Amino acid sequence: MNLARRRSLGAVAGLLFVVTSAACGEPRRPDGGEGLLPAGAQAPDLEGKNPEGRRLRLSAAGDKVKVVYFYPKDQTPGCTKEACAFRDAYAKLEGAGVVVFGVSKDSEASHDEFAKKHSLPFFLAADESGAVVKAYGVGSTLGMASRVTFLVGRDNRVLKVFPSVDPAVHVDEVLAALPK
Repeated sequence: MNLARRRSLGAVAGLLFVVTSAACGEPRRPDGGEGLLPAGAQAPDLEGKNPEGRRLRLSAAGDKVKVVYFYPKDQTPGCTKEACAFRDAYAKLEGAGVVVFGVSKDSEASHDEFAKKHSLPFFLAADESGAVVKAYGVGSTLGMASRVTFLVGRDNRVLKVFPSVDPAVHVDEVLAALPK
């Protein structure tokens, strides 16, 4: 292979590396920051719907602590396990003054079916456009949100971020992190 061709291939490989690296970097949020919202940041507003059809905005949840958990897709094994764990701990969470919002890019109809099939008592937010995912700086893979949870205080500021969630034990981590 001649020198000019090797340089050309090297330049293309370098360009591909730069493009790939930029695409794989931390998500840029609308507030100009990169990556997940940090503790102390104002939590972006969102709206969820519970199985009874009641809608609630995060900002209107009053003096409650909020759990905002992002998950990839309704009806998948890990997401179902996580949702059912929140369902099973719901009485404890509600007793502690906590309101739960599950967020994915699925449609409201998909959420309705998911909630009905698994008797989910909490709010699910349909983020088909990905605006909420982006506002919280949550990454995505193959168009689906990563599994991340934010514990949001009564003042709507992020108290704690759980950047890597194991659905089998996550609810216990959230319960342990609740403000006393």
